[in-house]
Amino acid sequence: MKLTFLGAARTVTGSMHLLEVNGHRVLLDCGLFQGRRAETYERNLNFPFDPASIDALVLSHAHIDHSGNIPNLVKQGFRGNIWSTPATRDLCAAMLQDSGHIQEKDVEYVNKKRARKGLPPVEPLYTQEDAMNALPYFVSLGYDRPFQVVPGVQVTFLDAGHILGSAMVLLEITEGERTWRLLFSGDVGRKGLDILRDPTPALPADIIIMESTYGSRIHETHEEARQILRRVINETYRRRGKVIIPAFAVGRTQELVYELHQLTVEQKIPPLPIYVDSPLAVNVTEIFRLHPECYDEETRVFLAENQRKDPFGFYRLRYIRDVEQSKALNFLRDSAVIISASGMCESGRILHHLKNNIEDPNNTILFVGFQAEHTLGRRLLDGWKHVRIFGEEYEVRARIERIDGYSAHADRNELLEWVRPALKKGKPRIFLVHGELEAAQSLAQALRDEGVRRIDIPERGATFEFP
Repeated sequence: MKLTFLGAARTVTGSMHLLEVNGHRVLLDCGLFQGRRAETYERNLNFPFDPASIDALVLSHAHIDHSGNIPNLVKQGFRGNIWSTPATRDLCAAMLQDSGHIQEKDVEYVNKKRARKGLPPVEPLYTQEDAMNALPYFVSLGYDRPFQVVPGVQVTFLDAGHILGSAMVLLEITEGERTWRLLFSGDVGRKGLDILRDPTPALPADIIIMESTYGSRIHETHEEARQILRRVINETYRRRGKVIIPAFAVGRTQELVYELHQLTVEQKIPPLPIYVDSPLAVNVTEIFRLHPECYDEETRVFLAENQRKDPFGFYRLRYIRDVEQSKALNFLRDSAVIISASGMCESGRILHHLKNNIEDPNNTILFVGFQAEHTLGRRLLDGWKHVRIFGEEYEVRARIERIDGYSAHADRNELLEWVRPALKKGKPRIFLVHGELEAAQSLAQALRDEGVRRIDIPERGATFEFP
């Protein structure tokens, strides 16, 4: 058995790991890498294997850094099953088409500027049609139902509590007379999140592939996050500015809308207009209603008692689908909150909102999620005074704020709490992925303090054999 780490290795994006066993090849996740523009395009375009040689893909969840390169995989020859939970499949149906659309539109915009400079046009990584062509390969199965992906590899999805449909992947592997239990954490969620159930504690395993996104950080409490959100909105309102929030359309947007609703009802913030400028967020909100199997008890009761109400909408909120309506937001003169994707500011409508608002000192750019290295979001958080958007330079005069308490990723303490049950019943070898090197090293030390002796932080392309 061989395990090769091809993405999210010493970085957060582009989750992709290759398992080779019994002459078969199984891919765990197929995410988009996000970083420097030129490097991003080349890495996402060129797989380090022949896609046609992959027998099956097992998908932990629908976030684009885990699923976003599936259309390209199929476009280049993959013809196996894509195994996921039902909610993940439905989210991918919306998200991958949206990703294709965004890439088409971004390239169209960039090519206009390239044409003016006499430069040749560039092609999108994939299109909406490519995304549609990938959907027939999805096969969905619910939590806690074992299934065989290739001979000798049985998989069970366990609830990860991260986003709707997110799963940890338990692989029970037999090769000759050897057997292994391999647990892939995907992205581990947090206890007590609105809407979703808590993550399943780690099960005993010989090998654990474990995320480390916040391996060196402790999140604010929910109440602390709420107070920061309240302060930022009130301060920006007094300056007559706008609050621009880059947010993922799945999970984070719905949680923010719910929180803003509560703060408005409690009169903790002024009744200013709130715009969710993302066609995807509208579609995702409908998909949430289709999957009560993912809800916690509180949410199931709420929906049962309030069937005619939208739990993610209220009178100050407006969802924006139409491009012209989105453009009209550029001419707002009064204070408002604008929530838009993508969460790392690398594509989509958020780039237009940043372009039009980043040079006004009355405005605030508020980050509520992780910003990977070399992304525009990370540059803003790191305090860059000038940034490039669509190839043009802008001075950063808006205020930059961040809140970690709304993260759907477990923090350092929560990751340790998640993995402890597996440590009590065995001595797993742990591979730390989906985290920058400093975060992974910090979590590795914490795991050593828990008694773990075999910990690896693999580089991209590193292969490990298990005889």
